[in-house]
Amino acid sequence: MEDVYIARAGALSADRSTEKKIQALCTAAGLDMMVSEGDLTAVKVHFGERGNDAFVPALSVAAVIEEIKNLGAKPFLTDTNTLYIGGRRNSADHLETAAKHGFCYPVVSCPVIIADGLKGQNYEEVEVYGKHFDSVKIASDIVAADSLVVVSHFKGHEVAGFGGAIKNLGMGCAANAGKQEQHKTRPFVLADKCITCGACMNACGEFCIGLEGPSIVIDYDHCVGCLMCMNVCPEHAIDLDWQDDGTEFVEKMADYAAGAVANKTGKAFYINFLTNITPHCDCTAWNDIPFVKDIGILASRDPVALDKACYDLVNAAEGVQGSLLPDHHEPGEEKFTRVWPGTNPELQLEAAEEMNVGRREYNLVEI
Repeated sequence: MEDVYIARAGALSADRSTEKKIQALCTAAGLDMMVSEGDLTAVKVHFGERGNDAFVPALSVAAVIEEIKNLGAKPFLTDTNTLYIGGRRNSADHLETAAKHGFCYPVVSCPVIIADGLKGQNYEEVEVYGKHFDSVKIASDIVAADSLVVVSHFKGHEVAGFGGAIKNLGMGCAANAGKQEQHKTRPFVLADKCITCGACMNACGEFCIGLEGPSIVIDYDHCVGCLMCMNVCPEHAIDLDWQDDGTEFVEKMADYAAGAVANKTGKAFYINFLTNITPHCDCTAWNDIPFVKDIGILASRDPVALDKACYDLVNAAEGVQGSLLPDHHEPGEEKFTRVWPGTNPELQLEAAEEMNVGRREYNLVEI
């Protein structure tokens, strides 16, 4: 059973500031056991899509960087490019987005490197022998790093149910070709709900959505399954076959999570921010209000135990009236499947445990 450490939200004095909490969490959870002097340490974050401001703030990430530097390591901030149109599809745009969001040297005091190269084509094949893949395509600079610190914003996700450390590993550390392998889902159109507003067409980076009569149609020969169409549809007129496509997506993500840490045994550390717990992924160009209030910051050496603890804490919290959570507002009621009906949030925990990424059993330690 792995310990998961939590510093609760709220501060009445300087010794309970976010910076102090991060220092205490890194010490208690054993950052010094995972990061050694001289390590080139990849700090995997999500810089946030342009228009989104729910991502972990740069100043909070800077506090993590400082703890790594205090151990004599050489950290660099990193993420990988996206499949969809936006401010992070290539390294030039991605670095500009990162800087606009505060992830630049004057703030974080370390280099920012996009781990899969200019157009997402730099990767290493890593053997995993998973449920869907024998090998996975992990961004080259993440594979090359001596140690890995994964800083994640724990929030909802339209297919996985939630996104945390596991998703930050599986999807976040994959190069473009790896993201395509995971996203080979097939969204379908509910024609009776479609109002032909064009939101899906504007969001489609592959230009594979068009109009045909009273509804839109998807060209599956060119669809990469990024699901941005489903994410932006105001009428929920685009859906998935949850039993097959939803399950496969999560299982593939677990295979990739295993690949991301395959050469990082004893060299990976995880921090989850249970703040701004919004319904959507930080990949969206907006963010809705949180569906539960801030809970705190958690850290562990086990990403599965960490995500499980966060999942349980969100469900134990009181829901926010007026958010996208329509009901189940009472503490103890499941929240994620009500925000995203059809999802199975615990499936990624089960799949990641089956791939030996970590274990779901944990001991929550207050600091």
